[in-house]
Amino acid sequence: MADLLKLLADRKILLSDGGWGSYLIAAGMEATECPELWNLERPEEIRAIARMYAEAGADVVMTNSFGSTALKLASYGLSEQADAMNEAAARLSREAVGEACVVLGSMGPTGKLLMMGDVTEEEIYDSFARQARALERGGADAVAVETMSALDEAALGVRAVKENTGLVVVASFTFDDRGEKGYRTMMGVSPEEMGAAMVEAGADLLGVNCTLSAGGMVGLVAALHQSCPDHAILVHPNAGQPQCRADGRVYYLETPEEMASHIPELVDAGARIIGGCCGTGPDHIRALHRALETFRD
Repeated sequence: MADLLKLLADRKILLSDGGWGSYLIAAGMEATECPELWNLERPEEIRAIARMYAEAGADVVMTNSFGSTALKLASYGLSEQADAMNEAAARLSREAVGEACVVLGSMGPTGKLLMMGDVTEEEIYDSFARQARALERGGADAVAVETMSALDEAALGVRAVKENTGLVVVASFTFDDRGEKGYRTMMGVSPEEMGAAMVEAGADLLGVNCTLSAGGMVGLVAALHQSCPDHAILVHPNAGQPQCRADGRVYYLETPEEMASHIPELVDAGARIIGGCCGTGPDHIRALHRALETFRD
């Protein structure tokens, strides 16, 4: 297994992978399907995505497990298959990339809000713990509790990983830029509040992902780094803002070269693991790889 923290200490800056969803759709996944079920029913497509990013130069490759907590899978009637889906997700990425890359397990929101009273803290904690244990059994080196907006849910996810596995944990939130009001999550959380709460929960690294473009994340990364200078920061921006075609399909305009042009600013702001989120693909990762070479000398 790869050691994310040691690799980061050795190389100073790491390259992560890009988006997964658009490639599942291109392979035939319908909008109503459960993406994580493909880990069991269409494993070669999952291996192909992981392999594609490793070949593009990624040091860190994620897993197809974003929505596979038992709580989230309940909407598909698939909660009982959570363990199998998560183990397979980690195993397939590991098989595709070998030992050359860090396999970073994806753990997204449960879809439940504690403030609404429809779920308990124990239920969220147990669902995350179950997912993390399965990802570890499958061969993940670390996990990202990612695309979070609420401090309480994210803290439960981080704690569940730290208290039930030996995995390194990245806590990554998604923010909007609200101009004079600064960066805020959907739940009104600032980068400074997020950083303090996630460090207290036990996160090894901090992160920001989705919603904003690479250029739009520079100030966000700087704010997070200033508030938590001792924690390395992962950055997974979108390829610009989503656009909608006449048939309803979503696409993104930012080219690989445009995204890569922001690498110096992101590194200067404090980013140490850089990849992509929605709209990014292997061409973006190759462009980021070329841009990062300057900082690896």
